[in-house]
Amino acid sequence: MIKTPHLSVDGIIKLYDNKENFRGIILIERLNKPFGLAIPGGFVDIGESVEHALVREMKEETSLDVEIQSLQNVYSNPNRDPRFHTASVVYVCKAYGEPKACDDAKEIFIYDLESLPLDKLVFDHKDIIEDFLKDL
Repeated sequence: MIKTPHLSVDGIIKLYDNKENFRGIILIERLNKPFGLAIPGGFVDIGESVEHALVREMKEETSLDVEIQSLQNVYSNPNRDPRFHTASVVYVCKAYGEPKACDDAKEIFIYDLESLPLDKLVFDHKDIIEDFLKDL
């Protein structure tokens, strides 16, 4: 049997109000281990594209419908997830509305770019957010 990393998706959700004013980036407090703050995301199901998985996972964890704006990068360091080897496809997305914590999200937070708690992020999400901020 061939073994490969688990494929996941993460979404940097840029939240806007109905007048196109930027409200901030969404982070979730994880319901399951490892506990801490994270970018919303999850695993790609068999038979599912990474784009579909991203839209599904964002809806499941934040209740928001997202529009994919761009592919940020693929993160695949074998140590990025303490549970097992994962490779994550990270997208930058846009959304409107009021997020609600659902599924694997215990709580939802909206942070402006100057207040992001980088030291509280789990996995390699600090690196992901820092890469996002460099590209602005």
